[in-house]
Amino acid sequence: MSLKLFIFDCDGTLVDSQHTIVEGMEHAFGMHGLNPPTADATRSIIGLSLPEAIMKLAPELSAGVNAALVQSYKDYVIAQRASGGAIELLYDGAKDAIEALAKEADILLGIATGKAYRGVLHLFESYDWHDLFVTVQTADRAPSKPHPGMILQAMEQTGVRPENTYMIGDTSYDMEMAINAKVNPIGVSWGYHTSDVLRDSGAEHIVDDYPALHALLARL
Repeated sequence: MSLKLFIFDCDGTLVDSQHTIVEGMEHAFGMHGLNPPTADATRSIIGLSLPEAIMKLAPELSAGVNAALVQSYKDYVIAQRASGGAIELLYDGAKDAIEALAKEADILLGIATGKAYRGVLHLFESYDWHDLFVTVQTADRAPSKPHPGMILQAMEQTGVRPENTYMIGDTSYDMEMAINAKVNPIGVSWGYHTSDVLRDSGAEHIVDDYPALHALLARL
């Protein structure tokens, strides 16, 4: 039996977290007397690790100011989670598809995300998903997308070969990371980058909802 590894992005793929991320960026920039980025600009960088995301939003800032913004953002999101805020709702059909895939003997599930590990644990606690993903790669444990490090680490942990590894995500960063790691890129259209951007970034397939994704993965 040949194992397949399906690696999922989080923000924009499993959960719709844009409101918390936009609010967090507005808070962080405001705390330091800076004009916050627009919501569209913030949505465009979702998927990158925080330092890279802020550098892309405000390349003129010094490394010290960037680090201060990163910390202010983290403090805001952690406080929101502690107070019961920062709710990240699963996209329609995600729960059923993920839990069905996790039961298949020849399928392993993984995570590769711009979130910190703390954020992934919060997601797992919210939906009782602690036992479903065999490898979890996060922005505080690997280089930021589109560097292939997250996928390479996931394959090393699981022993699955590149031709049997699939990266599922909603951004160009996910598709580029997959190509850089020489694995199969699958785009989802419900997230934060358009289908055209995903296609131009190398997506081999683009699906429009979780039933279609589940059906595609079952055929592979």
